[in-house]
Formats: sequence, C-alpha cells, structure tokens
Amino acid sequence: MEPSSLALAFVGILLGGFLKGATGAGAPVIGVPVLAIVFDVPKAVAIFSVLNLCTNIWQSWAFRAEITEHRFVWTFALMGAVGAVLGSILLATLPVPLLMASLAGVVFAYIGLRLARPHWQLARERGRQMGPYVGLVGGVMQGAGGLSAPVSITFLNALNLPRKEFIATIAIFFLAMSATQVPALAALGILTWDRLLLAFLALIPMFVGIPIGSWAAQFLSKQAFDRLILSLLAVIAVKLIWDATQAGL
Repeated sequence: MEPSSLALAFVGILLGGFLKGATGAGAPVIGVPVLAIVFDVPKAVAIFSVLNLCTNIWQSWAFRAEITEHRFVWTFALMGAVGAVLGSILLATLPVPLLMASLAGVVFAYIGLRLARPHWQLARERGRQMGPYVGLVGGVMQGAGGLSAPVSITFLNALNLPRKEFIATIAIFFLAMSATQVPALAALGILTWDRLLLAFLALIPMFVGIPIGSWAAQFLSKQAFDRLILSLLAVIAVKLIWDATQAGL
C-alpha cells in the first residue's frame, strides 16, 4: 500500500472514532466510504465489521443501565442481526461498482434527509411499531454496504432519545449485527485472515479517535459539527460515484 493510501485509511478511521466518541455512533458513516476509496467495498465492510464488534461490546456494557425499554431495544437489534446476514449475501454476489454507487446513493439520501427534516420527531409508540422493520432494513444496509446510519441513527434520533439511552440502544443494535455479520463474512470468504489483521491494526486509530471526539464534543456545537460531517460525506460520496463510473458501472 502506498503511504498516501495508508495515511488516508488512518485518517478515515481516526475520524470515524472521533465521530463515535462525540456522538456515540456513526464511525462507519465516515470510515467505510474512506476505506472503500482506499481498498474496495467488500474489504472496507470486512474491516469495519470487526471494528464495530469490538467498540460496541464496550459501549453496550458501559451504557447497559440506560436502557428503559428492553423489548424495543432487543427486537430492534435482533432484526438488525437478521438483516446483516441477508446484506452480507448481497455483498458477496453484487458487482463491486454497483455496491460503490449504491453506497454513495445511501450517503446522499442521508444528507438529504438531514437537510430536509432536521427537526422531525417520531412518537415513541409509533417507534415501537416500526422498530423491527427499521432494524431489518438497517441490518441489510449494514451487511451489504457497511452503513446502516441513514436508517438506524436517523430513526433513533427521530425518537428524541436521551443521549445515554441513544448510545446504549445503538450500541446493542450494532453489536447484534456484528455478531452475525462477522461469521457470515468469514463463511463467505470476505473476512479473510489478512483483512482480520488489518482490522486489528485499525483498532489503533479508532481508539485514538474516540477519546478525542468525547473531549471535542464539549466545545463544538451540534449544528457546527453536523455541517462539518455532512460536507465531508458529500465529498466522499462524489468520489465513490466517480470510482464506480471509472470501474465500468
């Protein structure tokens, strides 16, 4: 790997850790598209499946006391796990250029929703009804493209959960998906031993970024932070579309 590519991968994972430390979620929103640029979508998803497993084991345990509705949380998470397996199968069968373009489309959809309805809120009772279905769709997106944030994070934000309850819920959701996604990717030949080694090395910038994000969140307004992340995502999505076009989509 060229030094510039290695540096880009390091920065992408570091920023992903920063985002997770600042908001409690969202590391793949930045990390997977950046790694997809450096490597390809399957390798990026494989690496982040391991990162997600490790980081969300810790957050699930650390915030376990913040859960107020266990049935909602576990149904949401278990359906996400089922969806992750289905998405992993799609990842193994769909053409890589199509995956890259689809991932870019998901990122643009996320940006559009955030800009169009920044203050939209979903009633808790309606959220309970939608939880299993949203979890399944988020799991499929996570398995196929390594990015469930446009569904899962937006859904939980719309419920207006308190920060600690949000972190506990999304961590269990991500953990459930990772618990099925990691062995599924291994069985499908996507998570290989060399990619597992890369994932363990990637834990270094990830765990450097998390405490930095936690510290920075004390001084950066949510509006300013959101604008920064959305701008970065737009640039990454454009690059993914360009790469998909060059690869012959």
